[in-house]
Amino acid sequence: MNFQKALIAGLLLPLLIFTGCNNDNDPAIESTPPLVTSTDPLNNAVDVSRNKTVSITFNEEMDPASINASTFTLQQGTTFITGVVAYAGTAATFTSTANLNANLVYTATITTGAKDLAGNALASNTSWDFTTGGSSAVLDDVDLGSAADYVILAKTAINNSSTSAITGDLGLSPAATTYITGLALVDFTGYATSSQVTGNVYAADMADPTPINLTTAVNNMITAYNDAADRPSPDFVELGTGNIGGMTLTPGLYKWSSTVTIPSDLTLIGGADDVWIFQIDGDLTQSAAVSVTLSGGAEAENIFWQIAGEATFGTTSHFEGNILSMTGITFQTGASMNGRALAQTAVILDANAITKVE
Repeated sequence: MNFQKALIAGLLLPLLIFTGCNNDNDPAIESTPPLVTSTDPLNNAVDVSRNKTVSITFNEEMDPASINASTFTLQQGTTFITGVVAYAGTAATFTSTANLNANLVYTATITTGAKDLAGNALASNTSWDFTTGGSSAVLDDVDLGSAADYVILAKTAINNSSTSAITGDLGLSPAATTYITGLALVDFTGYATSSQVTGNVYAADMADPTPINLTTAVNNMITAYNDAADRPSPDFVELGTGNIGGMTLTPGLYKWSSTVTIPSDLTLIGGADDVWIFQIDGDLTQSAAVSVTLSGGAEAENIFWQIAGEATFGTTSHFEGNILSMTGITFQTGASMNGRALAQTAVILDANAITKVE
């Protein structure tokens, strides 16, 4: 019996020692304050997008009730920014209710009111600064050069189905006249006409000076595309993760690294001299019967959509602005646009109303 008691004691003692060393209620462990491991943006970051969600990550799970608008704040100078605070996993986020202002310093702070699950507070307040990108001045527009003379300018083809109504000149280069289809062209010296076009139609194989004029226009189109694509310090980055339907967008420089969709009506609001530049590294797709509308005096001629992929506009949709597409532009049946369709490949039409803006 004594032997059995000794054996049991020998087995339990290491277990008790092991359990004691890992006791979650050990005061030595539970009194350790949580730590901040990272912030986004980083301290002293510059050119931060004006729609940035500010975040902070801890080294352990925190008490969600202690992460709130009182303990996690954002300021511009002495002004507190209104926003929504959320917490998940080991990270807290602050999303401003309105877009941040351009080119200003903001300060984010997490206070000692933030506690871990055991009730231990941060050892001290943690603050960090960042500076927003963009400019408080009016954005410079994109110089289209002689490409601005055309409502549609393409390099490989202009194809039309059904009857369209196009207001403005059309240009195609280096492709020849035969790559313009569906417009029933009537040839003249150096240009052609069509009952569907209020303006003239030009192609690279027509009489001088049309070829050189088109070469210049196409080169200007490419230069304009590169200018729009290379603009630095965007105001807004990855807005809506690419879904901008239902939004109202103020003037500025917008950038996305992938496809942008417009599944519901979009409004651009601003004055007659305000400029919008949209940098899209993927495709642009607008859904059927969806409209882009202008408000506050905004002008389509001051709106530039730089699209690395394809631009597709759904049936009976309406669009505003200058399209600078590295790939193709397709207007599906009944779609309309005020602006210019400038493509480095082809423009496809189907019973569309396309009107050049001045």
